[in-house]
Parts: sequence; C-alpha cells; structure tokens
Amino acid sequence: MTRILQIAVLIVVFSAPAASGQLPESGPLLPPEFATEPAEVAGGPVGRYPEDWAKCVAERPAPPPALPPGIDPRGVDPASPNPLLGLRWFVDRMEPAYMQWSEWKRAGETVRASTMWRLARQPRFRWFGAFTKPRMTKKLRGFLDRVQCDQPGTVPQLAILRAKSNKCGLEYLGGGAKEDARTRKWYRKFASVIGSARVVIGFEVDSLGTIDCLAPHRRDDRLRLLGYGVDVLSQLPNATIYLEAGASDWEPAERIAKMLRIIGVHQVRGFMLNVTHHDWTHANIRYGLEVSELVGGKPFVISTGFNGRGPVHYRRWINRSRNRWRRINIWCHPGLRGLGPEPTTLTAHPKVDAYLYISRPGYSGGSCNGGPLPVGTWWAERALMYARLATDWQSPPPGTRHGHHDRYTLGELGAFD
Repeated sequence: MTRILQIAVLIVVFSAPAASGQLPESGPLLPPEFATEPAEVAGGPVGRYPEDWAKCVAERPAPPPALPPGIDPRGVDPASPNPLLGLRWFVDRMEPAYMQWSEWKRAGETVRASTMWRLARQPRFRWFGAFTKPRMTKKLRGFLDRVQCDQPGTVPQLAILRAKSNKCGLEYLGGGAKEDARTRKWYRKFASVIGSARVVIGFEVDSLGTIDCLAPHRRDDRLRLLGYGVDVLSQLPNATIYLEAGASDWEPAERIAKMLRIIGVHQVRGFMLNVTHHDWTHANIRYGLEVSELVGGKPFVISTGFNGRGPVHYRRWINRSRNRWRRINIWCHPGLRGLGPEPTTLTAHPKVDAYLYISRPGYSGGSCNGGPLPVGTWWAERALMYARLATDWQSPPPGTRHGHHDRYTLGELGAFD
C-alpha cells in the first residue's frame, strides 16, 4: 500500500510540470507571414463593404480561432494562464498604416515604404466609439467578418472609447443622463455583435484618468456607467478584457486601483496602461505592480506603440531659490518620438501579459504641434516619424535625454506649441 502511495505522489509531482509544459511559449505577436516586407503589394482583402465580407464568410466558412488547451479565454482568475498565449493575430490590411505602405510601395518610394512597414505589419487595436457611426453594429459585424474572411482563424484586438469626455471643466456634464443611457445601449449592442467570437478588448481608453474633467456631481455617475459596461462585456465567453488604468505618469496608483475596484475589475482579466501616453515601459511595470497589488493581483498589459523614446517631461520652475518646480508633461504630439517594444507576450515581468500596440501611431490627437483636424485624422508623416525612430528600449539608456543621445531643444520636442 505504501508503494502505491509513493507512485501516486510521483505521478502528481511530475504530471504538473508536464501539464504546464503544454502551454504555448511566450513570444512576438507578429504573424510569420508579415515578418518580411514583400517585394510587391499583394491583392487586398475581399471586397470593400460589410456585405462583401458577410458573403465571403457565408461562402467559405472559416473555423473559429484555435483556443490553446488549458487556457481560459476570459482569464478572470489572476493565477490562470495568460489568455493571450498561443493565438494567431489579425493584421488589418485596410488600416491606414498598411494602406500607406501599399501606396508608397507601388509608387516606388521604397525607403518610406520600408520604414512604414515596421508599423503596418504589426497587429494593432481597432477602435470603436461614438465616432463609429452610422450603424455601429453593422460596421462591427463587418469588421469581424473581414477578420475571418481575410485571415481565417485569427484574433482581432478591439478598443472601446465610447463614454463621452471630450471637454474638461467644473460644469462639464459629459452628455448627462441621456448620453449615459445611449452609452449603456451601445455597450449592449457591442456585446451582442461580439457574441462568442474570440477577441481581446481594451475597455474605455482614458476613462478613469479623465474623471476629474466632469462636474463633481457627475463623477460617480461615470463610474456607475463604466461599471455597467464591465457587467455587460464580462459575460462574453471568449473575450479577454483589460480595463483602462491610466499610466505611470498620470494618477496615483491608489486612486486608480480604487476606481478599478468600483467598476468591477474582478470580473475581467485585468487592466491596461499607457494607451495614450509615451512613458517608459519599465516605469509602467513598476506602476502596474503597485496597482495590481491593490486589485487582487490582477495581470495587466502595457501599450508600447508610443514609448520607444519615452515621454517629454520637463521642469517649469516656480522658485529656483526654494527649489520649487512643476513637472510638465507634453501630452499632445510630443516631437521626435518612436514606436516602442513590438507586441509580444515575452515581457519583463510575469504579471505583464503582453506589450501591445493599443495606441494609434499616426492618428491626430488634435491641432497641437501641427496635428490635422478633426481628431482621429490619419497623419502619415507622424506615423513615419514613429516608425523611423522606433526602438526596443524599455527604459532610458545611459547618456540619453528625452529619448535621444543627441541634444534637442524643448521647442524641437514640442514643448512650446
């Protein structure tokens, strides 16, 4: 009997590593077919409209994305395996960076095209919000059909920016109760279209960090609205969801963690950092670990699309003799920035599920520093800047200042627009 027990113990001890060894390895999200820039531009995706992609999927149904065994797509338990492992990722060939690469490639502008390829080839998040109109549900369904028509079995990444917060002031209502009702309805429609599709969702970019832009009496309403969205989307069976949690150079970790708990981070995989900021990856790892400890050990992802050269922070002196100063952060279109570490699940800390390109390099954030209007306009030269100055730096190398070995004035870095 003792011998049987010994054998049983050995089976348990050695079977656990074997099981864990079956999990997919961490690594780049870049699909192999996009690893090398093609000599010529291949034909584009089938059709141009949602009806075309619906017909394509109906005529040649694609199998759903292969889900690695032993991995829960929702990954709500912080101790569960990283749900981003072992997936094939969608690269949008109708996204502006890819279309720009195609245009320059066909025109023989090989240097510009090859530079843009660094951005065009990577899986990135497609953003949906109030600007996805008219017929948001049709456009979302069309996008999901196009994913499976163009690259069957791949997983798309979606970012939500729906809760209205485009102004800032003590009297700003963010659209009021009627807009909240429209947003709740939007969340329900979004979830109904996603259904059982395997997706990754970044929920409500910039939402928690802009709470103070609302009138004081509207801030709790906004948290309840976000909580409603989390309740709805967290029911999706094959969606990995990360909630907006600011960045390391924004809100204190304690405050962000409190808001994450209020809106329901316990119902989803975790949170996302640095989506609209340029701060260093390692700074966000430190910050994310602080937040994680305060929200039950939740994992997180870091957006690295902007941060290969870090932020542009500088001191504005109030009183030099008393060493009093303010840190100024150039939020909108800081100059001479680059893409950061490429999307990957091979990160510098096990709590970080992935580095992802959630941000949108090359889209205008406003008229500051030469940006075209309206917000969201494609700006090819800025996208080219990000690609040209790309690095894999996760923190500032010795001897650099503002992300460069060369010295640039604050004016050249966009500090005095």
